[in-house]
Amino acid sequence: MSVIHLDCLLRGAHLMPIFGTRRMPVNFRFEWTLDAFEAFYVNQFIDHHTHELLCSPP
Repeated sequence: MSVIHLDCLLRGAHLMPIFGTRRMPVNFRFEWTLDAFEAFYVNQFIDHHTHELLCSPP
């Protein structure tokens, strides 16, 4: 792990976990999400600015 300085962040992201084949426990709490999942999708369609940032050519 490392520390990311706040001035390096461009904007927040809407992350969706990549679920496996097993069911989620009934008592699962959202606070455990970053530790429970290995990978996430970034929702590029959450708003116009995110879509432009992720889909525009460099």
